[in-house]
Amino acid sequence: MNAAEAAVTEAFRLERGRAVATLVRMLGDIDAAEEAVQDAFVRALEVWPRDGVPPNAAGWIVTTAKNRAIDVVRREGSRQSRYEGAARLGDGGTEPDPASGVAERLDQPLEDDQLRLMFTCCHPALGLESQVALTLRLIAGLETRDIARAFLTPEATMAQRLTRAKRKISAARIPYRVPSADELPERVGAVLAVLYLVFNQGYGEARTDVPDLSREAIRLTRALVALLPEELEARGLLALELLTEARRPARFSADGDIVLLADQDRGLWDANLAREGRGIIADCMVKRAAGPYQLQAAIAAVHSMAPSYDRTSWPQILALYDQLWLLQPTAVVELNRAVVVAEVNGPERALSIVDGLPLERYHLWHATRANLLARLGRDDEARAAYLAGAALAPTEAERDFLEGKAR
Repeated sequence: MNAAEAAVTEAFRLERGRAVATLVRMLGDIDAAEEAVQDAFVRALEVWPRDGVPPNAAGWIVTTAKNRAIDVVRREGSRQSRYEGAARLGDGGTEPDPASGVAERLDQPLEDDQLRLMFTCCHPALGLESQVALTLRLIAGLETRDIARAFLTPEATMAQRLTRAKRKISAARIPYRVPSADELPERVGAVLAVLYLVFNQGYGEARTDVPDLSREAIRLTRALVALLPEELEARGLLALELLTEARRPARFSADGDIVLLADQDRGLWDANLAREGRGIIADCMVKRAAGPYQLQAAIAAVHSMAPSYDRTSWPQILALYDQLWLLQPTAVVELNRAVVVAEVNGPERALSIVDGLPLERYHLWHATRANLLARLGRDDEARAAYLAGAALAPTEAERDFLEGKAR
C-alpha cells in the first residue's frame, strides 16, 4: 500500500461517519448518502495517488460525494424530482478544487451534522438494538460485518436489522435534527445509553479481531460533550468511560484471561486517562446536580486513587452508591452496592442483599453470590453458583473465568 492509498484508508476510517452525516442532511436519504460517500472514497483511490492528498481530505470527500449525488439525481429522477433535488443540493462541478474555499465551507457543519444524525439513530421509535447498530454504522463508520462480529450476531441478521431501521426512519418521517429544548433531556438520555452500551461491549472484549468499541464510544462521547458542553450527564459519561478504560490494560492477562479488580497490577493503569477522567468529574460534582453517570464516574474516580484494593475508601464508595440507588433504584445497582457492602459490613450482610434480588438470569448475580459464599466458607454452594454463572456468561472469557473459579 503506497502513501496515497494509506491516506485514503485513514480518511475512510476517520471521516466516513462525518461525511455520511453531512450527506444525509443534504439528501434526506441514508442509503443515498452512504452510496455517495462510498463512491467518493473510490474516486479518492483513483485521484489521490495521481494528484496528491488534498489539504482538507474531509472537505474533498464531502464535496465529491455531493457532486456524485447531484449526478444521480439528474440521471435517475423524474423531471420534477431532478429539479427539486438539484435545488436542494445546489449545482456543482464534477471534481472539487482543494485550493478553493468550497471544501472549507462544507467542512464547517460536519460535527453538527453528526449530532443530528446521532439523535436520529437514537430516536425512541427505534428499538435499542437498532439504535446501537445504526450509531455504529452511520456515526462510527463501522462495516456491517464488524458490528455483527462485535455483537456475536450473523452478518445477514445485522444487515437486516440495519435495513429495517433505516426503512422505519423513512416511513415514520423521523426528523433529522437536534431535539427541541423540551425534548432534549429525554433524547439525550437515549444517546448516552447507546454510547454506554457500545463502550461496555468493547470494554468486556479481550479479542483483537473485533473493532475497539470502547475507544469508539469515547470518541463519540467527546464529540457529544463538545457540542453540548453544559450537559453534565454527557460529561459524567465521558469521565466514567475514561476512568474505566484506564483500567483495561490490567483487566486481561497475556493469555486473555480476566483479572479481577482486586488482583490487577495498578501500575498498568493508564494514568493520563484516569487523570483526565478525575478532572472532568471533579468539575461536574461541584455543580451539585449529579446524575447516575456522574455518580458512577465518581465511584470510578475513588477506585482510581486507591493505591491498592485493600486501601480503597470503601465507606466513600458506599455513600456514593447510596446516592446512586436513590436516583436509579434498580436491581443491578443494588447488586453492585452489595459488593461494596461486603467490604464495609462483611459478606454475610451482602449475601442477604444479593439473595433478595430478582436477577437469576444475570451471570454476574451468580458470580457475586459465589464470591460471597466462598468467603463464608460455603464452598459447595459457591461452586454451584459459579457454574450457574458460567452457563449464562455472554463471552468466552467470562465463561472460562467462572468455570475456573468453580474448579
